[in-house]
Amino acid sequence: MTASFMQTLLIPIQSELPELLDASRDTTAWAVTITLLVSAVCTPISGRLGDMYGKRRVALVLMGVLAAGSVVAAISTAAGPLIVGRGLQGVGMGVIPLGISVLRDVMHPDRMGGAIALVSATLGVGGALGLPVSAFVTERADWHVLFWVAAALALVVLVLMARYVPPSTLRSGGRIDLVGVIGLAAGLTGVLLAISRGGDWGWTSSSTLGLGLGGVVVLLAWGAFELRVRDPLVDLRVTARGPVLMTNLASVAMGFALFAANIVFPQLLELPAEAGGLGMGLVPASLVVMPSGLAMLAMSPVAGRLLGQWGPKPLLVTGALVIAAGYAVAVIVPLEAWVVLIINILVGLGIGLGFAAMPTLVMRAVPASETGAANGFNTLMRGLGTTSAAAAVAAVLSLSTVDVGGVQLPTADGFRTALLLGLGAAVVAAVLASLIPPARAHPGEHTSLPADDRPGNR
Repeated sequence: MTASFMQTLLIPIQSELPELLDASRDTTAWAVTITLLVSAVCTPISGRLGDMYGKRRVALVLMGVLAAGSVVAAISTAAGPLIVGRGLQGVGMGVIPLGISVLRDVMHPDRMGGAIALVSATLGVGGALGLPVSAFVTERADWHVLFWVAAALALVVLVLMARYVPPSTLRSGGRIDLVGVIGLAAGLTGVLLAISRGGDWGWTSSSTLGLGLGGVVVLLAWGAFELRVRDPLVDLRVTARGPVLMTNLASVAMGFALFAANIVFPQLLELPAEAGGLGMGLVPASLVVMPSGLAMLAMSPVAGRLLGQWGPKPLLVTGALVIAAGYAVAVIVPLEAWVVLIINILVGLGIGLGFAAMPTLVMRAVPASETGAANGFNTLMRGLGTTSAAAAVAAVLSLSTVDVGGVQLPTADGFRTALLLGLGAAVVAAVLASLIPPARAHPGEHTSLPADDRPGNR
């Protein structure tokens, strides 16, 4: 929850950063972009390190880095130190897959489903609560207070983890694949920079095309290398197994569906009425969006029970269909504040079901010694979905604008198109989830997650 809180921490003051830091808008945009890039790179790496050296040990280091980054950002008065601090916060977000993977090592099988559902739900809760909390703090205090709050949260979590999380006993050993780390970092950086900054640089600019295509080439070379190395950073043969591959593809689509709503609705709520918006202030708009995270949290015990009764595959399909239903309402019904509230609750319920199912599907299909790396890669896939959603929605909204007081603002048609993209992503997620094959037993598979051969999961 603390790690995901960092994703929405800067949203309330993002437009004010150029003035606050006396820097260009292009420079201050890196305060958001750097966290995305670093977390995407560090998430699969931290998962692999957790498998090798112990999930608790690596998680403690990452939370320490997150706390340090928050302090650096809290004392910053210029763009450079703030970007460095935000990058360190991105490193700390690698704790997310470790938090899920450690459950497989320590939880009783009867409590596994509910535990995974609860921890997975906190990813949405942190992001949903982060927006109104950040808006409230920035309206009543200096913006630096946001990062002092983040540092305090990280330190509290660090102490609680050291006190209550048991040391990992299941480790894979091996060595650090430095070439794999460098190759993955370089490839992902190129692709993610092209996706996240392409709207500002121009989608056909040399920078966007060069970074995007270069990143793809590097990732292809990285994949070829990983198939030949003895101790790969990511075991692509395991990742290519049917259950893991299809779950990861569904995760990309579900990440897109989640983030499309997170981008569209806050803007729609805050835009002036003459531009087709609802003219709400930042805090009231944040409170309308917030229930999606609370719905995820409320759904976690239900998802845990359904996970045991239905299995993860039907749960993932159902979650995607619930999200699709929310988007369908958004496309058909005129959007008022109360309608947006209901839609966000539906999206939160669907994400709560889907996020509970995905880690279970992945962990059932990989050896117990590779759960950290596998969950890290799955988290990366979700991140690719959210990054793609941010770029796609921004591009759609920029193509449909209206002049209001000399300012170009998105139109109702632009928002409708963006919502249709979210609907399409949710439907794609449901289709991909329905195609996930049953997991087969493999050497080293954890006994608390036996292969599920119920008919609903075939």
